[in-house]
Amino acid sequence: MIYIEKELDDLKKEVLEMWDLVNSQLNRAGEALLSMDKDLAHEVTYREKRVNAFELKIDSDCEDIIGLYNPVALDLRFTLAMMKTSNSLERIADFCDGIARFVIDYPEVNIESELFEKTGIKEMLDIVKAMMLQAENALIEEKSSEAIAVFNKDNRVDELNHAAVPIIAEYLQQFPERAIECLNLISIIRRLERIGDHCNNIAEEIVFYLDAKILKHAGKRS
Repeated sequence: MIYIEKELDDLKKEVLEMWDLVNSQLNRAGEALLSMDKDLAHEVTYREKRVNAFELKIDSDCEDIIGLYNPVALDLRFTLAMMKTSNSLERIADFCDGIARFVIDYPEVNIESELFEKTGIKEMLDIVKAMMLQAENALIEEKSSEAIAVFNKDNRVDELNHAAVPIIAEYLQQFPERAIECLNLISIIRRLERIGDHCNNIAEEIVFYLDAKILKHAGKRS
């Protein structure tokens, strides 16, 4: 029993280390986008392999825990939740990499700051970054209420995603020569919306794990 507890503790630390890296990727990708900073965007792409390595290592560790210790109940839920969380973190990093590559590949595109504001891209960035931090805090402090609060933030991201399309369409009517810029902007907004979805998925996994833990502990009170 002592051995599996150490393995699970090490797994949690590894997931949190990956989480911090992906948080950094998201912050850098967002800053690179808003400033169209190619150097910063390159930093994001350079780190993508590190994120992928984390996911492979965590998947392997989870498989080892299941194979060697045959965990059940709470331990199994935690192991599965960490595996799925790692997968979602890797996908978030992929979207960050896509945003960074947009900055690198289209250096001649100069998206107006006003359009960033109107489409809510800055707000979307702020929200998904807050979702990442709140979900991470939920895991660290083991508070399902923190994870549940992530869901409401995702609703706002979805609202901004839907509202952005008619705004871009109206802009395109006024400036048809900027069609490529608008199409790329829609792609970026879609990536941010998908990051929000994966944050939501992570929050669900944390609730799945923590609520089970609460129920288990509650059952011992007698």
